[in-house]
Amino acid sequence: MILIRLLIISICVLYIIKSLARIFLPMLFQGLVNKAQQQQNQQQYREQQRPNGSIRVDYMPPAQKKSVPDSEGEFIDYEELK
Repeated sequence: MILIRLLIISICVLYIIKSLARIFLPMLFQGLVNKAQQQQNQQQYREQQRPNGSIRVDYMPPAQKKSVPDSEGEFIDYEELK
C-alpha cells in the first residue's frame, strides 16, 4: 500500500515539474537571448563610433630589460683555429 502511494505521489510530482519546466524554461532562455543581443548591439555601436583606420590596444606588456648579470661578463664570438 505504501509503495503504491509513493509511486503515485512521485509520478504526480514529476508531472508537475515537467509542466512547470515547459512554462518557465522558454521564458528563461528568451531572457538570456535578449541579454546577449543587447550586448552585441552595444559592442557594434561602440565599434561604429571609432573613426576608420583607428587602432585600439587593450593590453600592452611592460617593457623588459635585457641585462646580463655581472657574474657572466661579456661574450665574444670567435672561431677556433687549428
